[in-house]
Amino acid sequence: MSLFSCGIPRQALRTLTILVCLVAGHAYADTLQEASKLIKQGQYAQALDQLDKFLVAKPKDAQARFLRGIALTEMNRPNDAIVVFQRLTEDYPELPEPYNNLAVIYAQQKQYEKAKGALEMAIRTHPSYATAHENLGDIYARLASQAYDKALQLDSSNASAQSKLALIRDLMTTNVRTTTQTPAKPSEAQKPTVAPPTPVVNPPVVATSPVAKPVEVPKAAAPEKANAQTTNNAEIGKALDGWATAWSNKDVNAYLSHYAADFKTPGGLSRAAWETERRQRITKPGSIQVEIEKLNVKVTDDTATATFRQNYRSASLKVNSTKTVSLVKRNGKWLIINELVGSK
Repeated sequence: MSLFSCGIPRQALRTLTILVCLVAGHAYADTLQEASKLIKQGQYAQALDQLDKFLVAKPKDAQARFLRGIALTEMNRPNDAIVVFQRLTEDYPELPEPYNNLAVIYAQQKQYEKAKGALEMAIRTHPSYATAHENLGDIYARLASQAYDKALQLDSSNASAQSKLALIRDLMTTNVRTTTQTPAKPSEAQKPTVAPPTPVVNPPVVATSPVAKPVEVPKAAAPEKANAQTTNNAEIGKALDGWATAWSNKDVNAYLSHYAADFKTPGGLSRAAWETERRQRITKPGSIQVEIEKLNVKVTDDTATATFRQNYRSASLKVNSTKTVSLVKRNGKWLIINELVGSK
């Protein structure tokens, strides 16, 4: 029997739909936060059980799958974890974190070439991903150590190889640092001489809208058009700086004022439900820092497309991603009408 046949008016049904979306959103966030908390507490089996139940309803959810991979890694089930992270790289090739954690597992298994390949993919996806660059350096050091060891096996009197090997081992032993996960303690004879690659424990943020293509750099225009374009570019840059500043200052009203009334909300949410969700996320305890860099703008009359690198920092999350926003000029003000996160 449908809701309409029970006599529920359309307005009540619309309100009910909004409430259901909000409750579902809270339940989604609560489940992942609880699973992450259990992992940090070392309760990996409980976290895995919770994530498996969650994934029955949302089998493609990247954040839940990522957390599941971490739980499996900590439970000393590396082969199962590899399957999880490999499938994430297939479904979400724009995310660097699954590649990084694959490399961590490969390094633990002494499959250094595979680890190198995974890290190179992470860097190809996000060239500014510092963790992957550092881990790749550790892998190169390990491979160099193996090569010098082999050289000395073939010629034990090779003084050059001896000095280089000593230098690398000294570098590796003095560069040991704390990772974001606590690996199982090896015996004294098994302890590595290089810091293990750093795994990522924060789930990656996944775009909820279709992936955008990079915006091409506009061709040189006539002087009049070039002047107008320069003005528009400056205005759009100023508008986006104000949007990022309001977000960083947790000034929700100012942040929302940068969105057009007909902004395309993600996931088909109503404007009211989307604003409520944004308000709750932004006003959570803790600081937020949002920075924009590498801005590229293409303007056509009163519409524009801006692509930039968004660096987001909070107490619990650090994400660098490519964002593309569509803007429209109304009453002399550039407003966001659509947002896309990620690029291929």
